[in-house]
Amino acid sequence: MSESPELVNAVLEIRDLIRLIAQPQIATRDQKLREELIRIVGRSASKTKAALLMNGAHNQAAIRAQTGINQGHLSTMVKELGKSKLLTGDPKQPKLAISIHSDFFEKAKERER
Repeated sequence: MSESPELVNAVLEIRDLIRLIAQPQIATRDQKLREELIRIVGRSASKTKAALLMNGAHNQAAIRAQTGINQGHLSTMVKELGKSKLLTGDPKQPKLAISIHSDFFEKAKERER
């Protein structure tokens, strides 16, 4: 049975809506991990961009190329994230263990003010 593009799009839209609705519960569950992620990444724009690319689809070289982050800084950040249980899988192709929105770090900065 082949799925129509309309059906696939509808399912993806439902998934996105469920994620949006569940976000407060997920945030509560992952609060300590999110605080640790903010501590490790800090206020650096390049580290923020790098963390947002850590979805398992990019290796460290690709992350460096897209963000301009220093190789040593990225390597150190990946090691710290791994020690804090914030990464899953291969550190050469880092994937965050928690899901975050693209504005996660911006909202964290706003809360600090």
